[in-house]
Amino acid sequence: MAGHSKFKNIMHRKGRQDAARSKLFSRLSKEITVAVKTGGGPDPDMNPRLRLAVQNAKGQSMPKDNIERAINKGSGAGGDDYQEMRYEGYGPGGVAIIVEALTDNLNRSASNIRAAFSKNGGSLGETGSVSFMFDRVGEIVYKPDAGDADTVMEAAIEAGAEDVESGEDRHTITCAFEDIGAVSTTLADKLGEAESVNVIWKPQNLTPIDEDRAQTLFKLLDALDEDDDVQNVYSNEDISEEVMERLSA
Repeated sequence: MAGHSKFKNIMHRKGRQDAARSKLFSRLSKEITVAVKTGGGPDPDMNPRLRLAVQNAKGQSMPKDNIERAINKGSGAGGDDYQEMRYEGYGPGGVAIIVEALTDNLNRSASNIRAAFSKNGGSLGETGSVSFMFDRVGEIVYKPDAGDADTVMEAAIEAGAEDVESGEDRHTITCAFEDIGAVSTTLADKLGEAESVNVIWKPQNLTPIDEDRAQTLFKLLDALDEDDDVQNVYSNEDISEEVMERLSA
């Protein structure tokens, strides 16, 4: 397993499907609400950030009523005033970690995230301390039934994507950060609705770690995942399949 991205690399977690889904919907709702407030209003056609947020919610089978409630919440006066924050640091074995948060209490978020790092073999650094080791790119994920590898590759090339990785459980298409809107729209016309469309931090290089450090790293990533203010976590660990099999047993 190489790298960690929220809601994707969950092999090491068991028996948390319902809780994880509830948390996923909560975070998708928060992103929709913030997109309405900061991105240009409640019309997805006029608000690119909202369009991507709604597309993600649909891709995760979030009920239509939930989506509409989140949009209405963002359109109304008052309510929670979320701020976007990025935290950076190192985990066990020197693994670089980026944490993205949406919070209505900066002191609470900083304190909780710092505690998660310090209690699980990591250290929180300054903004910019690890992000230079990542590239900011667009990531569009399709389920296997979108088509075979050749079909998805052809569609991605025509859409202007930069790379495609096809596996048994998904097709992952990456593109330049500034092209994500155009590429995702073109792909939707050819392949249908994507499972997710996100701007992500993609590691430039991976950091190999052994089993002991991997166990501690997963505790840190779990602690961050469980924080309600955290939206996304990215890291650059490289863990062998043999170690992953033992940790997943």
